[in-house]
Amino acid sequence: MSMNVDLSVDIGGLRLRNPVMPASGTFAEGLEKVMDFNRLGAFVTKTITRELRTGNPLPRVVEQPGSLINAIGIPSKGVPYFVNTTLPHYRPFDTPLVVSISAPTSEGFASLAAELSAVPGIAAIEANISCPNIEEDGKAFAMRADSTERVTKALRAATHLPLWVKLTPNTGNVPEIALAAEASGADAVVVSNTILAMAIDLKTFKPSLGNIMGGLSGAAIKPIVLRQVFQCARAVRIPVIGCGGISTAEDAVEYMLAGASAVQVGTATFLQPAAMTTIIDGLRTFCMRREIARVTDLVGGVVIEEADEPDLAWVDPVAAS
Repeated sequence: MSMNVDLSVDIGGLRLRNPVMPASGTFAEGLEKVMDFNRLGAFVTKTITRELRTGNPLPRVVEQPGSLINAIGIPSKGVPYFVNTTLPHYRPFDTPLVVSISAPTSEGFASLAAELSAVPGIAAIEANISCPNIEEDGKAFAMRADSTERVTKALRAATHLPLWVKLTPNTGNVPEIALAAEASGADAVVVSNTILAMAIDLKTFKPSLGNIMGGLSGAAIKPIVLRQVFQCARAVRIPVIGCGGISTAEDAVEYMLAGASAVQVGTATFLQPAAMTTIIDGLRTFCMRREIARVTDLVGGVVIEEADEPDLAWVDPVAAS
């Protein structure tokens, strides 16, 4: 059986050939040896900061069943290095380049976005607001709606590029934060960053990570983030990009049925470097088998059946939260 499947998606004004891209921090230039970069929906860079950062103390990564905990700490060589050394690697490809940025203050985010928006070859900004906010006593911007609103407004005023805001799963009401980002000018939200976690070494009784706590990623977090994507997609009108434990085409389809317009792949790339192109091929095959002409037809397609008994009725998690 053969049919043409339209895999293209529109994410806040940025047209992608398909909905599959790397998660920030999990992708490097060397992967061009194992996959065709022109097949990806987008590139998403490692998060860059204005200040030079060496990252967290070792050890930085610990394996867990079906997952990883990492405390890398956003090492960064700064903006000039990114513009002069990293960016040229991506210029030969016609895949849109999304630059992930981080800063400790709203003003810092805005100035970084403004500077990068003037650099040719950058298609969109992904603001990683899951990082500590000096203005809020070290709490991540995305922990609260008011700090999310403040930083997103500053970013929106600073850039004409499509603005994606990456949220944290470590807050009780992710849809409320997504709504604040949307109201303040975000073109899309990425749901989500890693889940705060820790592990203890039973030989030494010390934390397994040099930073004590880190971010849990991989298959273990998929059901949690899938639920958050579902909630956010019901709350906002802008696109939601799903990110958390996606390693197969079936995972990507689940996220799209839950309401994601696109997906980011992270930990799976460490296990299988060509995971993203395998997922793209699998998405096309899935749509062909189900006779789905456009991958966008999957978005929000989850079937929710009303219960006959009012007492058993499904509770809207957005309204209930």
